[in-house]
Amino acid sequence: MGWSVLGRVMLVGAMTVSAAILLPIPSVGLLFNVAFAVVLGLLVVVVEGLLRQTASSRMIGAILGCAVGLGLARGIEASLFWADTGDRRIEFLGLFLLIALPYLGLMLGAGRGEWLEPARLVSLFRSVGPERSYKILDTSVIIDGRIADVCETGFIDGALVIPQFVLKELQLVADSGDSLKRNRGRRGLDILQKIQKMAGVEVVISDVDFPEVREVDLKLIELARSLEGKIVTNDFNLNKIAQLRGVHVLNVNELANALKPVVLPGEIMKVFILKEGKEYNQGVAYLDDGTMVVVDNARKMISKTIDIVVTSVLQTTAGKMIFGRYIEAGLAPQAVAPQAAVPVAAKTPAPAVQR
Repeated sequence: MGWSVLGRVMLVGAMTVSAAILLPIPSVGLLFNVAFAVVLGLLVVVVEGLLRQTASSRMIGAILGCAVGLGLARGIEASLFWADTGDRRIEFLGLFLLIALPYLGLMLGAGRGEWLEPARLVSLFRSVGPERSYKILDTSVIIDGRIADVCETGFIDGALVIPQFVLKELQLVADSGDSLKRNRGRRGLDILQKIQKMAGVEVVISDVDFPEVREVDLKLIELARSLEGKIVTNDFNLNKIAQLRGVHVLNVNELANALKPVVLPGEIMKVFILKEGKEYNQGVAYLDDGTMVVVDNARKMISKTIDIVVTSVLQTTAGKMIFGRYIEAGLAPQAVAPQAAVPVAAKTPAPAVQR
């Protein structure tokens, strides 16, 4: 930080001294020349600050595009050797080409700068094969941590892309004054280090940014569209916005719900009653995956592990809920299970469903 400030001061100072010695505008005094040099130096510093936030691939693309446009303009101007150079229309045409073609090359080159990334350049010389797939991680799924376990099992193929703006947001959370946010941010950084050390998992840190877009979620969507990749998240709002914009999303919460064990009415389960339920004489238990189990006639069995018979299963947007009934003492589980299965076989609603 100190060296950058010193360099900027030296730049402005050098331009000021040069203007004081050379007097580039001789018709005015020394003070005006010095002020003019200071303004130019500050303008250069401002442009440098703007370019610092731009991806290197975009800058290289802009330079190459501008050079190509300038070459085309000079080539077209040379091909008009037969025209009357003294004609004002011909002069205006040459000046128009000299301004318009480099500008078009500059803008188009900056917009397609990601094609100059090493991975894209190498792919041009490879034999035609399956396209590379990109999975773009957002901040919430990194802090969540379950993506590391999914990657370790090998279910995620292709390259995991972590944008610089996501890393910046993660660092801001890790440096937060709130201890809870700070711990969450540091956990996310630890998860990234764990993923990078996994064998067979390719992690790409992308410098591509979209300065005209402020929100991180919208930047993720634009990056996914440019790479033709998929966003990996557990953010419900980002999931909906991305789908509306035609971007594929891999939701970790949906994956977790899909992998929960299937429980059918009439099955016997062993659960630990944790607390009292909302309804009369109910107890509440939780499975290892966080699924809530509501048990009738279990209020007196709080803090105990009991056997229950499943009466119904309810699937909601928030997850799955299981309803069951406590097996009274002295009643064998084998005798209860067939009774719960009889209404199912007869295709009539079970008692819990009626309730």
